Amino acid sequence: MSSLIGKQAPDFTAKAVMPDDSIEDNFTLSSYLKGSYGIVFFYPLDFTFVCPSEIIAFSNRIDRFKELNTKVIGVSIDSQFSHYAWRNTPVEKGGIGKIKYPLVADLTKQISRDYGVLIEEAGVALRGTFLIDRDGKIRHYVINDLPLGRNVDEAIRMVEALQFHEEHGEVCPANWQKGKSGMKDTAEGVASYLKEHAEAL
Repeated sequence: MSSLIGKQAPDFTAKAVMPDDSIEDNFTLSSYLKGSYGIVFFYPLDFTFVCPSEIIAFSNRIDRFKELNTKVIGVSIDSQFSHYAWRNTPVEKGGIGKIKYPLVADLTKQISRDYGVLIEEAGVALRGTFLIDRDGKIRHYVINDLPLGRNVDEAIRMVEALQFHEEHGEVCPANWQKGKSGMKDTAEGVASYLKEHAEAL
């Protein structure tokens, strides 16, 4: 699979269940983002096991994503009706409750295929998470196998890292966190950073 880094995020139009429980028949990624940053994440199936923990974790952090001008979109191969039913199933009964971002129905599996996360023989998507910049380009992605739940705080950290780079022009070294030093992308910058921080890496 060729890398999607630096390329335009594959656009799509599909049915989606919105945060107010309405069903949008023509949800389009590019129109929804409209110059915002985006996190598009794929999960295998509604009414499963690891998936609700991830979906709820994204929803619980939605205010932080909003502060970062970042919109979150979940995608699976389920129908909009399955998404709707899962949203309307209480958490204590295995549902996801009233999550605060859209869930897209990828019934044709074309969106998952375009993003390189579809397991063809199983017909479901791997746990792919894609960071899209304001120009619609993919700047980071990570793909987990089905048993491995993703780290939503890491998704936030990557948005912060991208925005730090855009604002300051510096690069983000290993284990960078918001509020920490960046690095100038020169030989001198590397030497200066490592002299001060190497032991803490």
